[in-house]
Amino acid sequence: MPERTPRTRMDDLTVERVLRVVEAIPPGRVAAYGEVGAIVGVGPRLVGRIMGTWGSSVPWWRVTNASGDHPLLARALPHWQQEGIAVKPNGLGCRMKDFGADLERLRAEAAPGLAELEEDDA
Repeated sequence: MPERTPRTRMDDLTVERVLRVVEAIPPGRVAAYGEVGAIVGVGPRLVGRIMGTWGSSVPWWRVTNASGDHPLLARALPHWQQEGIAVKPNGLGCRMKDFGADLERLRAEAAPGLAELEEDDA
């Protein structure tokens, strides 16, 4: 399969692709903006912008920075407690080695929803 050029625009399809990947992050796990972006083919900053604008409809508390820190930790904390995600000693987020999603599994779980979007776009 040929390698795709990363999408840099925030079009409707890109937004929906990011949201579908975030929906596929399992409870009790997190994924970094860059990891979500790598699956979709966009950069972490675009993922952050999409999450900030449209992320309220998906489990936004499962998306962190690469260090596991969450910009809205106070709001995410009740969700994390419910899902068993522990805050690391610095109080800024969680340990990615303990709570990071298995990226191959995440890619596989997100694949059907992403394929559906590609079919609709064709």
